[in-house]
Amino acid sequence: MNFVKEFLEFLKVRKKYWLLPIIIFLVIFGGLIVLTQGSAVAPFIYTIF
Repeated sequence: MNFVKEFLEFLKVRKKYWLLPIIIFLVIFGGLIVLTQGSAVAPFIYTIF
């Protein structure tokens, strides 16, 4: 969790707020890939993309 705190502090100090949507999208997309790997939900998720 220390990394997350440091990263948020970096964004606040450097005024790089435009990076937040990119990071959030990547985390959600990565979570989808991890959660659907080898599950019965995978074919439905693949049809979305």
